[in-house]
Amino acid sequence: MKLSEENILKQIRKQSLRPMKIAEMARALTVPEKQRKPFRNLIKEMGDRGSLIKVRGGRYGIPDRMNLVTGELKGHPRGFGFVAEEGSTGANDLYIHQKNMRDAMHLDLVVAQVQPGGERPEGKIVQILERRTQKLTGTYENTGREGWVTPMEESHFHDVFIPAKNKMGAKDGQIVEVEIISYPSSRQAPMGKITHILGYSDDPNAQLKAIFRRHDAPLEFPAKVQSAAEHLSSEISNEERAHRIDLRSATVFTIDGEKAKDFDDAVSLEWDEKGYRLGVHVADVSHFVQPKTALDKEAFERGTSIYYSDGVLPMLPFPISNEMCSLRPNEEKLTLSVNIDLDKEGNLKDFHFYTSVIKSCKRLIYNDVAKLEEGDPGELTPVLLEMKKLSQMLRKSRYEKGSVDFNIPEAQIVLSPSQAVEDIVEAEHNWAHELIEEFMLMANQCAAKFLKKNKIPCVHRIHEAPDAEKLEAFNDFISTFDLSLPTTVNTPSLDLHRLIQKVRNRREERVVNILLLRSMKKALYSEKDLGHYCLGYDDYVHFTSPIRRYPDLYTHRLIKKYLNHKCSSSEKQHLREQAIECGVQSSARERKAMAVERDISDLRRAQYMAGRVGEIFHGNISSVTSFGFFVELKEVFVEGLVLLSSLTDDYYIFMEGEHKLQGNRSGKIFRIGDPVEVRVAEVKIARRQIALSLVKKL
Repeated sequence: MKLSEENILKQIRKQSLRPMKIAEMARALTVPEKQRKPFRNLIKEMGDRGSLIKVRGGRYGIPDRMNLVTGELKGHPRGFGFVAEEGSTGANDLYIHQKNMRDAMHLDLVVAQVQPGGERPEGKIVQILERRTQKLTGTYENTGREGWVTPMEESHFHDVFIPAKNKMGAKDGQIVEVEIISYPSSRQAPMGKITHILGYSDDPNAQLKAIFRRHDAPLEFPAKVQSAAEHLSSEISNEERAHRIDLRSATVFTIDGEKAKDFDDAVSLEWDEKGYRLGVHVADVSHFVQPKTALDKEAFERGTSIYYSDGVLPMLPFPISNEMCSLRPNEEKLTLSVNIDLDKEGNLKDFHFYTSVIKSCKRLIYNDVAKLEEGDPGELTPVLLEMKKLSQMLRKSRYEKGSVDFNIPEAQIVLSPSQAVEDIVEAEHNWAHELIEEFMLMANQCAAKFLKKNKIPCVHRIHEAPDAEKLEAFNDFISTFDLSLPTTVNTPSLDLHRLIQKVRNRREERVVNILLLRSMKKALYSEKDLGHYCLGYDDYVHFTSPIRRYPDLYTHRLIKKYLNHKCSSSEKQHLREQAIECGVQSSARERKAMAVERDISDLRRAQYMAGRVGEIFHGNISSVTSFGFFVELKEVFVEGLVLLSSLTDDYYIFMEGEHKLQGNRSGKIFRIGDPVEVRVAEVKIARRQIALSLVKKL
């Protein structure tokens, strides 16, 4: 018998086995005697994970056969919660009343029993499988000799008791990190000991540190890793040059943001009456960061650089990311290049990867390039204009083939020299940004084609098609705008693009874009080649940013290794195992980076709005929930919450499928997209919350 979790669950379901002891189950599944011990260990592991549930008598069964749900508990500030099964989107999470929480904490892995009746699924926790909170950050409050810590994240609805001996000298109002030493029970609150004091709650640096520590974001590199980076040499030997194509005299340059220092990629372009040769030249990080070294292990652990408004937590130490590998102008750099041949309409004809040495002739900035038609940036004007022409052809072709162009602007946080928030505006996105986007997308596609053609297992960047049920709900909603999708089953991405184009410059454009984006699945890294739905690509990998993303570094190693020889069968199996591990790790680290970036952005918004309490703003409802609605302000790129409890003129009912709140007596409606006038009522910086009060609906 094949001993795997997937196969065991399949066999139990196939044979409709009741809950059994391990020995009984082994006999029922005809597990050979020599496999009995590993089978027993696997069943116990499955019980620990919750894919099987251990009940009275030491019997194991499948959760859903016993009306049980295994998942992560998502806490609510009011003490109740929801159990979310793995991969859940939230729509069918099991509601757990406060009285049925059984001492569980936010993020615990739990087993809940589904209760009969009720309008929505409701349950009670019957087992806590894993305590997933070992530490948290919060604000310390002194109560005599002892104290309490109120978590900064409201979903952690338990305050933590701190005995006198565990205070570490913390003072009232300080942000601290707490290690949980005992979990809540029916008799006592969770107990902890303070391990770090980060500063007072009104100190912006302390608030920033708290976010990093809450997400376990690494601030410093281990001494061994930093030393390894500092001892690398950037000098290029003659022997190394002999193995590479010399592009030092070619017209190669970078285009990046004004604050960027880690220049991953440079571009070049040649053209004639037959078509184009686009060159994308990417920093050869793999030359310096060798597999299984301290540098590699640290980069794998971090997975990605974390960028925020006033800094970066790099994947690689600065001597590598900002100096040795950064494609700075007038410096010789090692690169992995791809020449991409296209016809004069921009259709791909061929591509060729090779190692190279470049010398960037110029460091250009997006906004300066975008203004070149207004002035003259010098000798690069002809090539930039030709690049613009090619990139716009590529962009047009991509959308015609099914790429989805969501029109959702991003915020740019403007900081003063002292790092105070001066303004929050819509980030500029011009044709220079689009030029680099299109060239990088093309290079990534070519990397995927190279690996597929040579049958090399790798880490794919995948994005699966949305679930039909989600698109059906979305379709029902947009029907109120006299809009619809041709089908919600196996919907071609081109249909979504056409819908977005149809609503351009219409009042409902923002709402349609937001809700459609929320209907999408998240992109991730995987050893499986499932294509990229939103880009409309059958094959896609990440290749162009090895300084800041581990999957790109991994892709570089594969391309370089198999440029000159084929991948053997034994190597393929090893690479598949590596790709699985890399995909899981990189996806997890990407999610962490996004959470850190989101929290810091929310912190900066709260800091900015703290000085504007009492002011009136105009905005549109961006999201409706059971506890109120969020409003995106027009005058400043900020979102705040109007709590349902602040609407005292009526009792409002939340209508989830219609994204609205409706007054029980008046019939008054607050729906996503509605324009409103609001006042900034309160700002809680430590919790990154902006509370708004409704002035009037417009």
